[in-house]
Amino acid sequence: MPPPSDIVKVAVEWPGANAQLLEIDQRARRSPSPLSPSSWSLPNPEFYTLRYADGPQLYITEQTRSDIKNGTILQLAISPSRAARQLVDRIQSHSMEARLEAMKELAKLSADVTFATEFINMDGIMVLTHLVESGTKLLSHYGEMLAFTLTAFLELMDHGVVSWDLVSLTFIRQIAGHVSQPTVDVSILQRSLAILESMVLNSHSLYQKVAEEITVGQLISHLQVSNQEIQTYAIALINALFLKAPEDKRQDLLLNPLELPCTEMANAFAQKHLRSVILTHIIRGNRPIKTEMAHQLYVLQVLTFNLLEERMMTKMDPNDQAQRDIIFELRRIAFDAEAESSSLSGGGTEKRKAMYIKGYKMLGFTNHINPALDFTQTPPGMLALDNMLYLAKYHQDTYVRIVLENSSREDKHECPFGRSAIELTKMLCEILQVGELPNEGRNDYHPMFFTHDRAFEELFAICIQLLNKTWKEMRATAEDFNKVMQVVREQITRALPSKPSSLDQFKSKLRGLSYAEILRLRQSERMSQDDFQSPPIMELREKIQPEILELIRQQRLNRLCEGSSFRKVGNRRRQERFWYCRLALNHKMLHYGDLEDNAQGEVTFESLQEKIPVADIKAVVTGKDCPHMKEKGALKQNKEALELAFSILYDPDETLNFIAPNKYEEASGRARAPSASPPIPRRKGPCLRSRPRSLPSPLSTTRLPVLGVDWLQLGKRPAPRHACCCSSPLPGSTAHTGPRGPDGRAPPAPSRRAGTSSAGATSRARSQ
Repeated sequence: MPPPSDIVKVAVEWPGANAQLLEIDQRARRSPSPLSPSSWSLPNPEFYTLRYADGPQLYITEQTRSDIKNGTILQLAISPSRAARQLVDRIQSHSMEARLEAMKELAKLSADVTFATEFINMDGIMVLTHLVESGTKLLSHYGEMLAFTLTAFLELMDHGVVSWDLVSLTFIRQIAGHVSQPTVDVSILQRSLAILESMVLNSHSLYQKVAEEITVGQLISHLQVSNQEIQTYAIALINALFLKAPEDKRQDLLLNPLELPCTEMANAFAQKHLRSVILTHIIRGNRPIKTEMAHQLYVLQVLTFNLLEERMMTKMDPNDQAQRDIIFELRRIAFDAEAESSSLSGGGTEKRKAMYIKGYKMLGFTNHINPALDFTQTPPGMLALDNMLYLAKYHQDTYVRIVLENSSREDKHECPFGRSAIELTKMLCEILQVGELPNEGRNDYHPMFFTHDRAFEELFAICIQLLNKTWKEMRATAEDFNKVMQVVREQITRALPSKPSSLDQFKSKLRGLSYAEILRLRQSERMSQDDFQSPPIMELREKIQPEILELIRQQRLNRLCEGSSFRKVGNRRRQERFWYCRLALNHKMLHYGDLEDNAQGEVTFESLQEKIPVADIKAVVTGKDCPHMKEKGALKQNKEALELAFSILYDPDETLNFIAPNKYEEASGRARAPSASPPIPRRKGPCLRSRPRSLPSPLSTTRLPVLGVDWLQLGKRPAPRHACCCSSPLPGSTAHTGPRGPDGRAPPAPSRRAGTSSAGATSRARSQ
């Protein structure tokens, strides 16, 4: 019997003694605890405690003892408070070798929160910061010790025991100096970047100080190295600085982003240089991108798109002339308004107004009189108008073609450009989660968004063409607008997971996802889905399963009772005369006999001279296991006959051999017995979602397997032995008996012969 789960056995090691095996009851909280050195008769037990012997070697406390697993190895060590006091003294030693060894041990123990609390309470953080601030020689001669010092400092601060605000400006400048130096030890640079990132994320006041010490150009230089760990920490610092940047600083444009202070850096990675460096040295580098780097690229992508949030949530002011001029510009580019102005020069105000209304209608705005009202909904707000203007200016041919193509169609089939652009912008914001903070567990960045300075606008330009194409493929009308948008969303969301490396590849991927392809994919997925796993279907299936199984059983029995004709097999495997076989109506006898010719109708039982008791049947075999297929050369002479052959084995050592007319009839020899619970046919689609009010007669449905083994579980009784003319000897067996039911049918009964059962025979026949 296994020991209770609350009882764990551990081994405890200590210097100068053999390891001891302890049994600990996790439920008991008696004093002293078996884990306490005070219970081991040690001198000064308060100086000792236990910690894990493997891994990070964390200390065991009453709060963490429940985490101990069975078979854990522990070791006796000095207590956290005593260890902290010793290390505080040792790291201030005049001997550099002793200080280095102490710093190595401190970096290791700092991961334990119990030790960290003790060390911080002894002003250990202040000691470390003082060593960093005054240790200029450490950088050139004792880089290893500085690396351990920064590691210990970062581990201690990450526990959150003390605030980051206690860090001095001198310390920040010292750490920032490591980042700005052209050559510095990799381990020191990595920890310095990590410390600066933690400062920015955990303190707003430190963000201001760090941002004044770091420029974008300094961080970009670390993205061009071959060490992906350094690249990851550099991008993480960029993300942290951008995330904490004030709203009014994120959109400022400066002429030289390489000298841009990090307080203004949100616009820097909208600049081509930073984007191209990331694309060239990271995304398209020679090394595979690790998980943490992928997460940082995802964060950078999200923060970049979040720059659009302000425009997305800005409503258009219908009275703002500058904003109205953008709409005028869209109309001018689409319809060459200069030519129109000459034609309207002699017209009045009403004629000019009517022409404007007509133009806005052709542009596809919902409000023809004042299209500015179309941009008052947020999202997408003014971002939709920005996208439309970008398309009109930088993809003018595409813009003009879409507008004129739809304005020349019949009204019922025109795709309204204005309405489509607004809804498409809103959809893209939802798909890309514009305005939402990065998710800590995601790393699904898209390389194509790092290939263009205006990635969102280019994405819009591609998708508006997709929308227009899908509209035509669906032959949509205004009433179908929402349906078209649903298809377009599906096309975009199906293309994005493939993560195209460029916008052109994304466009090619969308080209392959036509409306017809979407319909095909939907149908394929619908067919592959297991609808029967839904609770309502499972309940319905369970409810009607007995009736369906009984229907299948009756249908198979009726087919067996109807019988079938077969060609006789001679000694030379030539197909000769016909013979007929059918099951008796009481399901107790299998009747068979020769025919003068192939029977077209029902053959009476009286005309069939031979019969086999069902109780004597042992098994049904197929193919090469059939006795009449085992003779030398049989397989080579007639492979088709091998596929169609099956045999009935019955007591004591006789067989009844068949050659089915076709493969369908041969498959009937492997039908399931009723006790084996034949499977309900699994039909796809809506066919089984509703139950028919009436079921057809078993005899009027599709022909079910002939001469299956359903009769193997029927009633059995002694009967004389019979054999057909082509039978071959097999080992004998005894007969079996069984009662007959009141309806004339024999109920299922197990075989009385030891080691043999009809269900086993059925399984063997099925396995063939």
